Amino acid sequence: MSIRDDFKAGLERDPATLSAWELFFTSPGLHAIWIYRIAHRLWHLKLRTLSRMVSNYAKFFTAIEIHPGATIGNRLVIDHGVGVVIGETAVIGDDVLIYHGVTLGGKTLDPVKRHPTVGDRVIIGAGAKLIGNITIGNDCAVGANAVVTKPMPAGTVAVGVNARLLNMTGDDFYLI
Repeated sequence: MSIRDDFKAGLERDPATLSAWELFFTSPGLHAIWIYRIAHRLWHLKLRTLSRMVSNYAKFFTAIEIHPGATIGNRLVIDHGVGVVIGETAVIGDDVLIYHGVTLGGKTLDPVKRHPTVGDRVIIGAGAKLIGNITIGNDCAVGANAVVTKPMPAGTVAVGVNARLLNMTGDDFYLI
């Protein structure tokens, strides 16, 4: 996990951004991830209140809420970013792309793993909601505004409210 990788991932996955300089000054997603990393370290040092304060600072300036307890892999890109919420027990793999308005939320108030686990190379479309302790397999895509409450096998696409899974050719996989 390096700053150089963050810039490379941002430039590769955001065709509207033409330089690292522009990315540095204009990407709320990049800023939110950097601040999350500080908050996450504080969280693991058991400085929970301070970590939540740092997290709230990021939320105030970026409109992206990442709980410091979440686990995020390398080269996450949050494009546009406004309204993204990533819960405390969420786990996000490497090379994930998240668009604005996405929620990785919980279904219970119990102190258990209650947020989604997202595999590697996943794309989550604008406004999508992934709710509960579910697993999204590697190389999946979640369509804009889809609501996913059941696991997704690797290589599938979720579309719709009460999402329907498709394989990558567009054929129905199965209903969830």
